[in-house]
Amino acid sequence: MRVVVTGGAGFLGSHLCDALLARGDEVVAIDNLITGSLANVEHLFGNAAFTFQHHDVSNFIHVAGPVDRIMHLASPASPADFERIPIQILKVGSRGTQHALGLAKDKGARFFLASTSEVYGDPLVHPQPETYWGNVNPIGPRGVYDEAKRFAEAMTMAYHRYHDVDVRIVRIFNTYGERMRPDDGRAVSNFIVQALAGQPITIYGDGSQTRSFTYVEDEIRGFLALLDSDQTGPINIGNDNEFSIRQLAEMVLELTGSSSPLVFEDLPVDDPTQRKPDLTLARTLLGWEPKVQLREGLARTSEWFAAQATKGQL
Repeated sequence: MRVVVTGGAGFLGSHLCDALLARGDEVVAIDNLITGSLANVEHLFGNAAFTFQHHDVSNFIHVAGPVDRIMHLASPASPADFERIPIQILKVGSRGTQHALGLAKDKGARFFLASTSEVYGDPLVHPQPETYWGNVNPIGPRGVYDEAKRFAEAMTMAYHRYHDVDVRIVRIFNTYGERMRPDDGRAVSNFIVQALAGQPITIYGDGSQTRSFTYVEDEIRGFLALLDSDQTGPINIGNDNEFSIRQLAEMVLELTGSSSPLVFEDLPVDDPTQRKPDLTLARTLLGWEPKVQLREGLARTSEWFAAQATKGQL
């Protein structure tokens, strides 16, 4: 297959490029590098099956030649980005999705949308099945990302119904692993970077809010299972083991051997109280479930961040 990956130089996108190339696909990665990094894909530049386009998909997308699959991952996705570049997030979720869908329509390609558990907002149903419509504040600071992804899902299904584009929608739950940005504002990267530097571990709220953390290797495996299936989705791909943010911080301290103290700050607006995927569809329809549990995944991620620190890249 010849696969276009938007956001291909990002955290998830670069791992997806690796996985596609490893199974024999040809990959065209597109990224404007606003949050992605060439360092994530520089090891692929010598691969004849890999090409890179520096381009913002909020503008018209042109890819020469045939395309079999389009995997639309392009979007800033970190809390720090919601304040820093809110308009760009809304543009890539709306215009970017439409341009990627237009390319899929033109090429007769299958379209894969990377959506998010953020479409559930601060959920009133727990765990969250795909049938849950969510509890989102459209005018809150998180709304730029939540609503961009909800719109992207609606646009994807409109192209599916009106233009008969073959589509897949995945909802991603709190993914972590190697190549995360050290300053992206997510709990895992924040805690590891702070622990390695001997800085206080910053917990927002009292740390009782819960999340379900998915190791990147599992997430990408789920992507490909859905991509290759006959299921339109949306389908949750995540880890259904639930941990409090305080538990996460304590595990990071243990794994890094850090003596950093815990400090508590005010909870951000609209921060979800709990988040956990219902994985019934993933298990029954895709035969997929997570394999890497939090302790093992955090150990691998911490080792990677420690190596980056040694190289002076944190």
